[in-house]
Amino acid sequence: MESACSTTANADIAARIRTIADYPKPGIQFRDVSTLLLDGPAFRTTIDRLAALVNPAEIDLIAGIEARGFIVASALSYALSKGKVMLRKPGKLPGEAVGIDYALEYGTDRIEMHVGHVLPGQRVLVVDDLLATGGTALAAIQLLRNAGAEVTEALFIVDLPDLKGADRLRARGVTPIALCAFEGD
Repeated sequence: MESACSTTANADIAARIRTIADYPKPGIQFRDVSTLLLDGPAFRTTIDRLAALVNPAEIDLIAGIEARGFIVASALSYALSKGKVMLRKPGKLPGEAVGIDYALEYGTDRIEMHVGHVLPGQRVLVVDDLLATGGTALAAIQLLRNAGAEVTEALFIVDLPDLKGADRLRARGVTPIALCAFEGD
């Protein structure tokens, strides 16, 4: 994993992320960024640090994954002056949409995007709050690539390295980048 993470580099950000035990099912340690979002200065610092990890000249669009990924991607789009494409849950987009089904670590889901919002050859950065098994990010990457986009990087606040999502992204030719990591699942 490409990372700005070290034991101290982003400890201030990691300290703002709470862990909720046994959610959404027993044995899962849910890393909740909502507590980070509550702290305006910490959220601004997070976006500034994420923005510093990418070269805006190499990005045409930022793709945010519903729901928390929208928040991060929108702020990052603003910081980098880049457009944002929304990757949404089924039935949420008012225009013609295309989608992809995928497996999660505890179920299945689907994401969709508007037809024509990503053009062939556009360089798209995938953004979400957290990388776990990589299922959602991989679905987003495939959906964007199906539209002709070039996707070579994906950006996250949190990586859960024990769940091997970063390895799965690398296997698809995408460099995962995260600010901090939490051991365990």
